[in-house]
Amino acid sequence: MNILLLGSGGREHAFAHKLIQSPQCDNLFVAPGNAGTAAIAKNLDISVTNFQAIKDTVLTHQINMVVVGPEDPLVNGIYDYFLKDDLLKDIPVIGPSKEGAQLEGSKDYAKQFMFRHNIPTAAYESFTAATVEKGHGFLETLNPPYVLKADGLAAGKGVLIINDLTEAKEELTNMLTNKKFGEASTTVVIEEFLDGIELSVFVLTDGKNYITLPTAKDYKRIGEGDTGLNTGGMGAVSPVPFADEAFMLKIENEIVKPTVNGLHKEDIDYKGFIFIGLINVDGQPKVIEYNVRMGDPETEVVLPRIESDLLEAFVKLSQGKLNDITLTINPDTAATVMAVSGGYPEAYNKGLAISGLADIKDSIVFQAGTAQDSNGIVTSGGRVLAVTSFGKNHKEALKKSYQNIENIKFDRMYYRKDLGLDLDKYL
Repeated sequence: MNILLLGSGGREHAFAHKLIQSPQCDNLFVAPGNAGTAAIAKNLDISVTNFQAIKDTVLTHQINMVVVGPEDPLVNGIYDYFLKDDLLKDIPVIGPSKEGAQLEGSKDYAKQFMFRHNIPTAAYESFTAATVEKGHGFLETLNPPYVLKADGLAAGKGVLIINDLTEAKEELTNMLTNKKFGEASTTVVIEEFLDGIELSVFVLTDGKNYITLPTAKDYKRIGEGDTGLNTGGMGAVSPVPFADEAFMLKIENEIVKPTVNGLHKEDIDYKGFIFIGLINVDGQPKVIEYNVRMGDPETEVVLPRIESDLLEAFVKLSQGKLNDITLTINPDTAATVMAVSGGYPEAYNKGLAISGLADIKDSIVFQAGTAQDSNGIVTSGGRVLAVTSFGKNHKEALKKSYQNIENIKFDRMYYRKDLGLDLDKYL
């Protein structure tokens, strides 16, 4: 098979690393890819939302399957684009339809879906510029902290958690009338704050059958002790040690099954990943959000634990026969540490030379914001690379990743040194 993988981050490098292991993979193309994918596949300089260029590529390279990494092409309807084109309609796209992608594309849509199917989540109301005063009134009925979410895609930055009521009202006005997050905050969801520990559950579904993949926990804040600005993720651990069999059974019965059954009942075409962001509130799982693709950096710990042929699972998924597949999962823990550019998630420099990649032992480096130039591999983004290792538990796996990441150097490189400390009590 000739495969086209869309995306350019650490997630896509992890997918590429896994897909080329399949005996069914003849040629792997990555658009646009990074320096890491260039070493194991063929990069194509194409935007993930340029559907015409993607079509031309698919036809030129006789692509047999398209695997979608990021959310943008899905929310923009790449699945539907293929389905409506006579030349493309028989080529499977791993990812949901435009309607299914609304689970991530619109917080309000996702909330309504959860309420329709009795899926446990925080109480909420949605507001627009016309109802901003009602929004202020709703905030007054809640206890702090106040959670404000831009309805649309805001590159992971559209959620505010505020302790002060006056500030919350000001930010609501800022989001709705001053378009703080652009079109993404035309509608704002205000919801009750849930106190607990978070985890992510990943599901692969053909719209009817499903496989629950390993759990993971990521670390979003830039600063140690979970302080500072939110980022795209500073590291991750899989599995989550507090998610025991009884808790996972609750998640399956109260969240996973109703989600997949809800999609099927509503006749929503969904062939791909469902990323369920959860919070454990006193032993009860509640959904914080849905994403319609794998997370990053969670992919860098979840995929390495899958020992089965992922491409074979995608083939069965595209045929609606996911129930024919059983995935073998490595029981050890995987942990990844993300190295970022100094200044990220705000202003940072690009084009900085990276050294030490050849000195990594017993770990895998997944490249994210990297590019190749005449000097070798250089930085091209805020989150630059992730170092993933295995161990008997998260502590052992992280120790290995930290030992290896010390061999890698680029100017003003930064990484958190406190990952997993919140999980030590579960050992």
